Amino acid sequence: MCRTYNMIGSLATLKSHLEENDIRDFKSLKEVMTFQSSYTTIRKQLISIHEKLIEDEKNLLNTDLQHLNKTIETEKQLAELRLIVEIENLKQQLALSTNDEPTNLLPRLKKKLIDWNNKRKLQNKEQNFDSEVINSVKKLLEIQQVKSKRFDFINTQFKTAVDESAKNDLTEIDRKKSVVDESSNYIYGALGEQKVVKTLEALSDDYYLINDFDITFFNAIYNKRDNEYIKSVQIDHILVGPSGIFIIETKNWSEKSIENLNLRSPVDQIRRASFILFQFLNNDIGNFHLNLGKHHWGDKKISIKNVIVLINTRPQGEFQYVKVVTLNELLSYINYFKPVFSQDETQRIADFLLKINDQKTI
Repeated sequence: MCRTYNMIGSLATLKSHLEENDIRDFKSLKEVMTFQSSYTTIRKQLISIHEKLIEDEKNLLNTDLQHLNKTIETEKQLAELRLIVEIENLKQQLALSTNDEPTNLLPRLKKKLIDWNNKRKLQNKEQNFDSEVINSVKKLLEIQQVKSKRFDFINTQFKTAVDESAKNDLTEIDRKKSVVDESSNYIYGALGEQKVVKTLEALSDDYYLINDFDITFFNAIYNKRDNEYIKSVQIDHILVGPSGIFIIETKNWSEKSIENLNLRSPVDQIRRASFILFQFLNNDIGNFHLNLGKHHWGDKKISIKNVIVLINTRPQGEFQYVKVVTLNELLSYINYFKPVFSQDETQRIADFLLKINDQKTI
């Protein structure tokens, strides 16, 4: 099985874009695509969940209100009984006081004060009997009022109650859908690159696949052929094997996209990348690190094959310096070439490229 390094570029970009928008619950590209295709179903399921929650709340409120009604009635009865006992006690105290009149002045004054206080208490309790009973269950009545109001609201405006309950969850899932839809290009790109990786993994372990080769230069490199300065380069896949080095650019494009003049030509893109890679592999530093075996005709040069893989369809005709293939043609094209490197040379080239890629800026 082909030895594979690094996460594919579009997937890394997609992951970064989602995390920037505080979306971290997707573990794979498949989960993102499943969410996108199942969004409507997921939304309906969320509403159903909240319908069940509101229905359960309604049933619970109904049970609570029945229990509260019984509790209030019991507490009122206990309060009434307590007040009746207190009133009877006061009446008895006043009745007993009538038959016990002290002869001395101070005891008589004290008795009059006690009788006055008991009469006042008795009068208050008799006049405020109902209000005291109600006051004894005041907190229970407040709870009953809140729960009754909520129960009536759910009972008469069930859909509104569900909408309010589901609002935060639906807002979040709608936001997530919007972010995922904004990421469609990354998703299509990642899907295409993932298919290419899966196809190349069928190669033997003599092959090394480096995904998302991405470097930036402190000093731009001048490309005389195209009269341009290159500041950075990103390559979807570099395949290093006995038959050479393949730069592979993946495009998951429709036929309409291929014909779109506003989209940047992948041919130009891969030729820029090929120019940079050739410079690294064939300059003095590359030759020193790679130390490829000598041929009796002279020093070996590392050639690079440029491949564009179009997942769905490809344009008619051929392009100079670049081979355009479909996914199904990719392995046949790679296997067409005969070995030019030993196993040791192949590994040294792969290690050299991985080291460059790890530096990110050179």
